Order: sequence, then structure tokens, then C-alpha cells
Amino acid sequence: MDFFSIEFFTTLLSIVVIDLVLAGDNAIVIGLAARNLPKNQQKKAIIFGTVGAIIIRAIATMLVVYLLNIPGLHLIGGLLLLWIAYKLMTEEDQHEVKSGNSLLAAIWTIVIADTAMGIDNVLAVAGAAGGSFVLVFIGLLISIPVVVWGSTIIIKFMEKYPIIIFVGAAVVAWTAAKMIVKEPFLMGIFAKAWIQYAFEFIVVVILISIGYTKSNQNKASNPEKEKSAS
Repeated sequence: MDFFSIEFFTTLLSIVVIDLVLAGDNAIVIGLAARNLPKNQQKKAIIFGTVGAIIIRAIATMLVVYLLNIPGLHLIGGLLLLWIAYKLMTEEDQHEVKSGNSLLAAIWTIVIADTAMGIDNVLAVAGAAGGSFVLVFIGLLISIPVVVWGSTIIIKFMEKYPIIIFVGAAVVAWTAAKMIVKEPFLMGIFAKAWIQYAFEFIVVVILISIGYTKSNQNKASNPEKEKSAS
């Protein structure tokens, strides 16, 4: 992939969107983990915990990028991402994080919680990067600071404008479809470019339609929670 090409910037934008949508609530986890600490230690816990979480996430993403070279894993990863995109639209996140009573305990909690919550993010970013470690690194540099210091704003925007969630889910679904068409076992089926594009478009449309319908059904079955959220 050529630097500064349209494909490069399109892929980079996909990675940033995926990071923001899938990791947009990580600041809540960070805040919960550090909430019992004295004010002067909260900032230290957030900084060191976030740095540790970033290092682990970067290593995990690089590892997944490498593992995706194994035949069959593009297909498996693509199917997992389709499920992640569906859950993004239909499930509400639960934040049950035990707060740390000491600086080290809070840092450890942040690292572990972020790592556990970031599995879907790692898979999606690795799939979108298409084997480029440079894109993974640049994407992390751009999105992680935004996630850490601006995710509260992102969450409010998502609550006020739910369309953002569906846009993010569409990007994840598109990434999943691209992973599937790159699977070596299926190269014969997707030999022609127009078949690839048609498949990617159909996958995104079907998944978003199903997710939108399910989301509306959830809202209709739980109107009281919807009122409290607004």
C-alpha cells in the first residue's frame, strides 16, 4: 500500500473510526478504576494505566496482524467482526469495574479492564490495516489520545446521535467483509473486483438492516429505559 494514496488514507480513517467507536467507553472504565484514589494520584493512575494498556494493545494488534497470514483466519476473523458489529448496534455496555484503593491496584485494574474490553478493537484494527504495521501504529497514535481524553464527549455524541454507532458498525462490517474476500480459500469466488465490491456492499447493508431492526425492537420492548436515557 502506497503512502499518501487514497487507499492509505481511507484505511487509516477506518482504523480511527473503529478505535473511536469500539473503544469510546474506555475512559469510563479508567474513571471507575481510579475513582477511590486521592485526587493527586488519580492522574498518575490514569496516565500509567493508559500507557500500559496502549503497549499491550499495540503488541496484541501486531500479533493479530501477523496471525492473519495463517490460512483460514481471515474468514474466522471476518465472521467474528460481523458479530461484533451486530452487538455494537444491539447491546448496551455494562461497566462493572472494581475501583482500586491504591495507585498500583488502580493501574493494574485499568490495564486488565482495557485489555479485556479491547479484544474486539484489536481484531477490527488488525483486519482494517491489511497487514500494515505502519497503519496500526499511526492509527493508535491518532485515536488513543482522543479516546482517553475525549471519550466522554464521544459517548455523549453517540447517545444524542445514535447514527454514529451505526456508521461505526458499518465500518466494522465493511472491514469484516474485506477480510472474508481476502481469505485464500475463497480467492476463486472473489476473483473479479466487482464481485468483491458487491459482496462487501451486500454484507454491510444486510447487517445494518438487521441491527437497526433489532435495536428498534429493543427500544420498543424497554420504553422506560429509553425515557431515562433521554
